[in-house]
Amino acid sequence: MAVVTKRNVISGLKVSETMRRQVVSLVADASLDLCIRHTIKYKVNAILVTDKHAKAVGVVSKTDLMGAYYVGLPLDSPVESIMVGPPLFCRPGDRLEKAMEYMLGNRIHRLYVTEDEGESVVGVLAYPDIVGLLYRYCAKCKRNIGFGTKASADDPQGERILAREVMTSGVKTHRADETLYEVMEGLAEYKFGAVLIVDDQDKPAGVLSKTDLIIAYRHGVSPENTAQTNMSGSVKTCSQNDLLSNVIRRMILSDVHRLFVRAEGDEIVGVVSLTDAARVRSGSCRACTTSRFIA
Repeated sequence: MAVVTKRNVISGLKVSETMRRQVVSLVADASLDLCIRHTIKYKVNAILVTDKHAKAVGVVSKTDLMGAYYVGLPLDSPVESIMVGPPLFCRPGDRLEKAMEYMLGNRIHRLYVTEDEGESVVGVLAYPDIVGLLYRYCAKCKRNIGFGTKASADDPQGERILAREVMTSGVKTHRADETLYEVMEGLAEYKFGAVLIVDDQDKPAGVLSKTDLIIAYRHGVSPENTAQTNMSGSVKTCSQNDLLSNVIRRMILSDVHRLFVRAEGDEIVGVVSLTDAARVRSGSCRACTTSRFIA
């Protein structure tokens, strides 16, 4: 009996073809203030923590920094006081699919890459980098499905993936007059990177992200302040019927990790993130395979 092996865009690719080679790290006794500054400056979601011998011993993410803000740790506290560890690793020669499955199984958003021979960290693999790779492959695809082309006989509209197919349905919201404490509790409970802020008529008023919160932390803003004092007034959205390829392109070009998804009548019905997009192993259409990640 013939065996049919499903392949997708990343089949056969190695971690080395996708990983980011810039690794942002700090020694364990560096301050939380410096950690926040590095997080913002380098636009990363986590900082690698090393000991005095440059050995990786932990990771400090925006979630960890938000937790420090919540409990009121002084900004001169060392990063080792909140780091999570040890980090999880992969090798440059590992299959990209295997690395992604490892990330998914451990519910993490990044792996640090150590050299094939030795323990030195030479890169980091994260979902945004994987999405960028998928986007580049789709852009070069001779079928070019989903990049503004019209459907044809051998390229049916049904093969194109829409935002509603990969989005996280439902949106948790906080009111503009709720405190930053309450928003942080919501972000922690639902493991979101940002939350929609609504006014007293339940209309979108802004977005408050972990980045906004750690900036408030560094600037000495009291967590008792209301969400409206630190939220971003711009709510970036897409339609549930937008092509995933266009949604990915907008996120990449706008340097954002998520878009809120609108249904008919502008009701917000979900969120699509770079992590959601990365779970579609075949890029932004079904030309390669129907293989998907199951969250």
